[in-house]
Formats: sequence, C-alpha cells, structure tokens
Amino acid sequence: MEVGKTTLERAFELARSGRFTTVSELKLAVAAEGYDRKQLEGGALSRQLSALIKAAMPPA
Repeated sequence: MEVGKTTLERAFELARSGRFTTVSELKLAVAAEGYDRKQLEGGALSRQLSALIKAAMPPA
C-alpha cells in the first residue's frame, strides 16, 4: 500500500494500467495491496472502472 494514496486513487491507477480484464481482478489486486476492497462497491463505480479497463486494453 502506498502512503497517502486512497483506495479509489489506487483502483483508478490500476484500471488504467492495462494489466486487468475485469473489475473483479482489479478488486482482488487492490485488496492484495492492503487497500479496503469494500470502498469499491457500487454499480456506478464498477461501470467507471470497467470503462477504464476496456480503454486501457490494447486493440485486438
């Protein structure tokens, strides 16, 4: 866990990284880094993260 970085900030960073294909994978990674996964609940946030994940994927 990075000092001074919130769970949401880290989740958005990871979503933009191109390393994940699903929000579930991203949530597991956030939790593995020691952040509170419960802060990533909610449909609107999941849709935002999903859109960022899709945008970060390389073109097929």
